[in-house]
Amino acid sequence: MAFGTPRFLWILLWSMAAVVLLGACTREPAEEKLLPPGLEPLETREVPAFIDDLDRGSLEEALRRSLEYYERLPGDRILECGGLKIPAGRLKATVALFLELLAAGDLDREKLLEHFQVLAYRSREELETILVTGYYEPVIESRRHRDEVFRHPLYALPPDLVQVRLELFDPERFNNVRPPVGRLNGRYLVPYPTRSEIDWAGALSDCQCELAWLKDPVEAFFLHVQGSGMLVFPDGSRRRIGYAGSNGHPYRSIGKYLIETGSVPSDVMSLQAIRDFLHEHPERIQEVLSVNPGYVFFRWVDEGPLGSLSVPLTAGRSAALDPACYPKGIVGFLETEQPVLDDSGEVKGWAPLRRWVVNQDTGGAIKGPERLDLFFGSGEEAGRRAGRMKQSGKLVILLKK
Repeated sequence: MAFGTPRFLWILLWSMAAVVLLGACTREPAEEKLLPPGLEPLETREVPAFIDDLDRGSLEEALRRSLEYYERLPGDRILECGGLKIPAGRLKATVALFLELLAAGDLDREKLLEHFQVLAYRSREELETILVTGYYEPVIESRRHRDEVFRHPLYALPPDLVQVRLELFDPERFNNVRPPVGRLNGRYLVPYPTRSEIDWAGALSDCQCELAWLKDPVEAFFLHVQGSGMLVFPDGSRRRIGYAGSNGHPYRSIGKYLIETGSVPSDVMSLQAIRDFLHEHPERIQEVLSVNPGYVFFRWVDEGPLGSLSVPLTAGRSAALDPACYPKGIVGFLETEQPVLDDSGEVKGWAPLRRWVVNQDTGGAIKGPERLDLFFGSGEEAGRRAGRMKQSGKLVILLKK
């Protein structure tokens, strides 16, 4: 027995080691399959022609705005997105080189393939099809003080709202992680009030942080969705407001809710269709708007409208994309269709849209690699076009070799 015990232990240890090694070998392929899809280099035959349908000046403006954003980042800051870990310095070099080639008139396909990788998401063997929607900056009549007609507030960030800066704890671990937002209850951070609690139960009635007042709760809601706007006051003065923060609750689509409840047919769903339905059914405004618990707070801005990079957006060029999937500030090429409207603002057809776009914004509904929101500009005409934009498309991005 004295000699048998060590032998037994060795056999047991070898058996356990074999199980561990075999287990590790059998788990690796399973973990590989569970990895999310990422940005992949395209073959030359898959690369589009890169024929742009907008003016060069607007593209130069958008690219310079991205460079402004990169100037604020350390060059060695790692941005993790689309399965890649990319230093901010490489993203800046990408945009700077692209801008240099643009100025020299050298944006032909061969020249770009010489200097850049062309990346995209795949769906099986094909490029991922994305859903392209539009947004705009509304111009809205408002008041500085509440009255009997203008009684729906636009709030600045409330003093009790706490925004957690996760990047201060661990920049790599929490890169592109949505930080929690709430308020303190003793020693605990608890969720902030929802849209229903703020708009209909008066959760912020004593905060004294109203910036302005609107007469239509539906227009106020869509201002939240757009994230910025121009307010017009009775004396003719105008002031721009921009996104300052949110209550931390997730975005829920009221358009999807109206389709699911049979209120608006899916084939006619648009921003204008939602607006028309709510104005025709005012008794349902509270019910429908409360479907989205997310709430946006604003601040006065002198320049804009501002995107999530805190740089002004460029009409037709700036796009909102998920920063977990596409690098912030990067340039890409979009292929889709845009609405052609008649004199009454209805869609009479669709025209090709082929252009360079720049990732300079985010949005509550813009999640995953298959969503893009294109900024159409400011005012009523931009709103009509953006509100009816809902088409499939293709997107590729560039990264300096």
